[in-house]
Amino acid sequence: MPTPEPWVDRSCTKTRAWVDEAVRRVEADANRSADTHLHVFPLPADWGIDLYLKDESVHPTGSLKHRLARSLFLYALANGWITEGTTVVEASSGSTAVSEAYFARLIGVDFVAVMPRKTSPEKIALIERYGATCHFVDRPPDIYPEAERIAAETQGHYMDQFTFAERATDWRGNNNIAESIFDQLSAERYPVPDWIVMGAGTGGTSATIGRYIRYRRHHTRLAVVDPENSAFLPGWVTNTSDFATGMPSRIEGIGRPRMEPSFIPSVIDLMIPVPDAASVAAMRHLHQVSGLTAGGSTGTNLWGVWQLIAQMLAAGKRGSVVTLICDGGERYRHSYYSDEWVADREWDLTPYLATIEKFLATGEWEPPAS
Repeated sequence: MPTPEPWVDRSCTKTRAWVDEAVRRVEADANRSADTHLHVFPLPADWGIDLYLKDESVHPTGSLKHRLARSLFLYALANGWITEGTTVVEASSGSTAVSEAYFARLIGVDFVAVMPRKTSPEKIALIERYGATCHFVDRPPDIYPEAERIAAETQGHYMDQFTFAERATDWRGNNNIAESIFDQLSAERYPVPDWIVMGAGTGGTSATIGRYIRYRRHHTRLAVVDPENSAFLPGWVTNTSDFATGMPSRIEGIGRPRMEPSFIPSVIDLMIPVPDAASVAAMRHLHQVSGLTAGGSTGTNLWGVWQLIAQMLAAGKRGSVVTLICDGGERYRHSYYSDEWVADREWDLTPYLATIEKFLATGEWEPPAS
């Protein structure tokens, strides 16, 4: 077999021109989008603690995953994985697929979202609104091999957010979410927070924030909250990279049945388990007291936040805490905001709501008995 000529020009002017235009469109989307709001949650003044909620629901596609999808598309375009006519395929529990469907339409390629059949109807409608195809599986763990199969059959590109999330985002800066948080806090009385609290879906955002904290040498600690059935917390505790539960999370967007490649345990300072009923109770409480409508993963964040603030109070410590509003509650009208849906899962929200209300009134944290 003859050796290929090393000086053969393998570039295609037409292909490069298409990729150049696709990158321009994706970056133009970022320029059109202002930074997300940093809301102040009112805490008793004598506590000396400030709580901020970074509202990622105001992105064009309504969730934190808009940042991830933009990064994944730029990464794939820059690597030559997506060109004109490429079918993009993703395995997703919903929100990432919504955002990726948006960017696929933006650059003019087909998109197939592989997701569990129980994904909320609101998310399915959003994906289809962007002209994408939803492909359902009965068993959530099957989304990975099914996405790979479809990508192979269509000669397309499997985006694989669970592998590439932690490497597609520039964790040193370039307007990532961590840099945005610290820039927005710069004029506050406690500009460097004691804690940033968030859940993990792919693990990409926690990796970005944890790395940025260390890179900028901040004293901030990163706490990751984890719902029931997720493999992340037990994998983090045992330092087991291949830990798996085989069970799906009931809090959409966070928690996974296996340790995902983008989940980087070493950048996380603390993990907090959160009962699913507590997540929904905290999400609903946020709406009651602030008018902000958020999804279940935001409730998971807040349940962890209240515990950390209680610890700060007990230690006589002042400072600030930041967490995320991951997506808007309009996607969950038929689930987390439905009393009938919650009752079907035999979740009793009352004791968790009572814990939150007592804490905000007294500063005392007394969670319900397990």
